[in-house]
Amino acid sequence: MLATVQHKTKIVKIDLSKPLDISMALQGNASNVNAWYVKHPTIEPHTEGDFIGKVSEGSSTNFNDITFNPHAHGTHTECLGHITKEFYSINEQLKQFFFLAEVVTVAPEVLGKDFIISKKQLQYALGNKKREAIIIRTLPNLSDKKTKQYSNTNPPYLTEEAILFLVDKGIEHLLIDLPSVDKEKDNGALVAHKAFWNINGEPRKQATITEFIFVNNSIEDGTYMLDIQVAPFHNDASPSKPVLYKIITNEK
Repeated sequence: MLATVQHKTKIVKIDLSKPLDISMALQGNASNVNAWYVKHPTIEPHTEGDFIGKVSEGSSTNFNDITFNPHAHGTHTECLGHITKEFYSINEQLKQFFFLAEVVTVAPEVLGKDFIISKKQLQYALGNKKREAIIIRTLPNLSDKKTKQYSNTNPPYLTEEAILFLVDKGIEHLLIDLPSVDKEKDNGALVAHKAFWNINGEPRKQATITEFIFVNNSIEDGTYMLDIQVAPFHNDASPSKPVLYKIITNEK
């Protein structure tokens, strides 16, 4: 299923029958990826009186209750409402869903007791390329990212300099395979989030951050068409399913 997309001055061809899913599915048990010191998500049959919402228990349907936190339990996309007093909904702020994106792989650098992604690394990875979105895959890229329990592990994060570089490059959608772009324990400073959304200036309301992705090693670094699929939650963040499409041709 081939599609031809006019993107600014270029014609981009993609095969819609060959999506590359970079999301992690939510599971209702302790093996689900987790962060921010909360209990694992649950997916359980609804019960009420003698009713149990499970076909194998005699119900006509499977009827599950799901309890989770989008920030802690898997792939999610968030808007500036994540850190503002004013309420902003990702369902209202994300109004377009297809973007020209660059996949880059970065090995976080040591900074004191931390591992960070620096401006220099992103400058090298992006070069002179102009993209609307960036997908950052960190090394090592092992399958245990899908089940890792991140609380109290001080995961890698982006420096404020690195974020400001991305903003200056025109990146409006930042996707990363970590629980946050900020340091786990920073006393609420959130310098990366604030810089990306330009909270102290004219807020970038259209910009989004997607965390907890997983980019399989079979996906090469390079340019793709990105589709950010977001569940319609009236909330600052929502579970999401970012999907990449390899570009077949890229002509003027």
